[in-house]
Amino acid sequence: MNFNEVKELISIIDKSSLKNFELSLDNCNVKMNKTGTLNHMPKENKESYDAPVKQESTLSSKEEQEDTAEEEKKTISGNVVKAPLVGTFYNSAAPGKPVYAPVGKKVKKGDVLCIIEAMKIMNEVVSEFDGEVLEVCVENEQLVEYGQPLFVIG
Repeated sequence: MNFNEVKELISIIDKSSLKNFELSLDNCNVKMNKTGTLNHMPKENKESYDAPVKQESTLSSKEEQEDTAEEEKKTISGNVVKAPLVGTFYNSAAPGKPVYAPVGKKVKKGDVLCIIEAMKIMNEVVSEFDGEVLEVCVENEQLVEYGQPLFVIG
């Protein structure tokens, strides 16, 4: 059983009404429950891998509404630079090199703020604004989505 087959199996079980699931094949044992973990243990090397299957929400609807309202209050003030593509965020040209745009740095339109790697291609993300970096919204080497806020420039 390969990784993609395991991912597909998790998805199918997650969408079903099953609470527990167990499968034994020639070289693999898979056990899942929706409130616990997935254990995938190849028989050849006996390594185990744990991955959460599903988190159950324990918040009441009132608590959920309060959390949503609190998140809405946290509005970003300033100009937001968003990810132009999906990929891996890098805050410097290489490990050990200076960070392109740390909080507090003055930047001008066209200055390189970071690199996003997609399909082994390094794409420079440049500032669309003049100002100071007020916030870096993501961590180095984090995967980012298209349109995800990366920086706040004020």
